[in-house]
Amino acid sequence: MEYPLTGIKVLDLSRVLAGPYAARMLAELGAEVVKIEPPEGDMTRNWGKSIGGLTGYYNHCNLGKRGMCIDMQADGAVDLVKDLVKEADILIENFRPGVMERLGISYEILAAENPRLIMLSISGFGQKGPESSRPAFASVIHAETGLVSRKSIRTGDLHSDYPVSLGDTNASLHGLTALLSALYLRLRTGKGQHIDIAMVDATIATDDQLQYDLENSHDTGPLPNDVWMTGLGPIILATDFRFFWRCLVDELGVSDPTTKEMTQEQRIFLRREVTAEFMLSLENTEQINNVLDRFNIPWGHVREAASLTNQPTLWERQTFVEVDDRAGGTRTVTQSPYRFSNAMSGIRGPAPHRGEHNDDILEEWLGADSKIINKLKQTRVLLREDNTA
Repeated sequence: MEYPLTGIKVLDLSRVLAGPYAARMLAELGAEVVKIEPPEGDMTRNWGKSIGGLTGYYNHCNLGKRGMCIDMQADGAVDLVKDLVKEADILIENFRPGVMERLGISYEILAAENPRLIMLSISGFGQKGPESSRPAFASVIHAETGLVSRKSIRTGDLHSDYPVSLGDTNASLHGLTALLSALYLRLRTGKGQHIDIAMVDATIATDDQLQYDLENSHDTGPLPNDVWMTGLGPIILATDFRFFWRCLVDELGVSDPTTKEMTQEQRIFLRREVTAEFMLSLENTEQINNVLDRFNIPWGHVREAASLTNQPTLWERQTFVEVDDRAGGTRTVTQSPYRFSNAMSGIRGPAPHRGEHNDDILEEWLGADSKIINKLKQTRVLLREDNTA
């Protein structure tokens, strides 16, 4: 079996999460991905536990890639990137709009070198417009798109961010979809494409709750899902409490402690109190299933993220795998979610050290000999992890 994207070459100039994660997924679908970093490296090299010179966050976003380090301010750097672009199918970048132009490698310039090039540009607010120059991490997008506000309204808590970078990952995966679509279009037209993905657009497009806000209709949707404490620990029920309460009373004989004279708030309080007592009486998985399966109510353990390697389905599907930790051992990482019936996918190696594959890429992609490579090192166009030629 082959990887779906075998033969596709990708230059990844992006940093942090949105761009690098899209490039990682391309690598796990079989593309050859070369991460190009500046001398200071991707800032995520400072985030997470460091093993073998690679931090956990950086490793997660850059698994399976090969690495180059190019100082774009050095004489000859732009020409080198142009030469690499001539051999590439895809280029990914997530600089602030205008940076690629200032570096001398805008899409127009690169497309002149390679008309088949597909370039993905991810930014907070798009390549053009009144806010295009604004810097943006996921937290900014969460605030600007109403997610932070909605969370506060629904929970009653003070405004706070989410402990996951939805603004980045939404843009990353929408960018991935656009890239694959552009590759298919290129088969028909022979032409490349410049894809403008704004994190703000991607988040809005993926927000399944937004329509309630736009039409002031939250009262027409289901009630929030509840977490209940059981003898097995906390579990979440994916159901409307009103439905669950009727099941408890009508089918399981739970007594309703309320009267018609009570206010709605009093009735809700007392019914939830009785429900909490009932749920706490369920001591194991069998008892929980016996109750909830009877009413076809989905439920899940409220798990600590650090324990997910023991989740039965994730274990069976090998969602967590071990990769070389670059220090003589292995480290646990998450596998890509793609499962094909007649094709391969998945992690093909650890993340690269900065500039680790400078020589290999230039030899393989450009046919460069040692004389050319050494000159690029001497002029400080090419650098390695220790910033020595």
